[in-house]
Amino acid sequence: MTDKEWAKVHSFVLVSETNQGKVVKTMTKREMYEAKTEEFLQPVVDEHGFELVDVEYVKEGWYLRAYIDKEGGIAVDDCEVISRILSDWLDKTDFIEDSYILEVSSPGLGRPLKKEKDFARSIGKEVDIRLYRAR
Repeated sequence: MTDKEWAKVHSFVLVSETNQGKVVKTMTKREMYEAKTEEFLQPVVDEHGFELVDVEYVKEGWYLRAYIDKEGGIAVDDCEVISRILSDWLDKTDFIEDSYILEVSSPGLGRPLKKEKDFARSIGKEVDIRLYRAR
């Protein structure tokens, strides 16, 4: 299989309108899995009074991870509730082609700053910043 053939199989195209015409954005399988999971999970997490921090689909043997939080911290029982709901939905929709392990957890003490709300929450607080040299 050539690189071009692999890319066609492992990516999706989203088209959105702009003032100048159409803009095409390619979405990888990983991004699609994360987006679809986040779209389902956001209202579920909101309903339980939690915050959806992040969803990631990573190749470490393939893990689908959802990070949740709440004021005062998240408990194991909170993770279990969300995990059961998410697991049932994933079993019904069965949209992830690969075998994977589902994990629902807190973001931990080293919570990364990924989204705008994470940066806003950290205003006035000390944060660790790691910079990487471009290759």
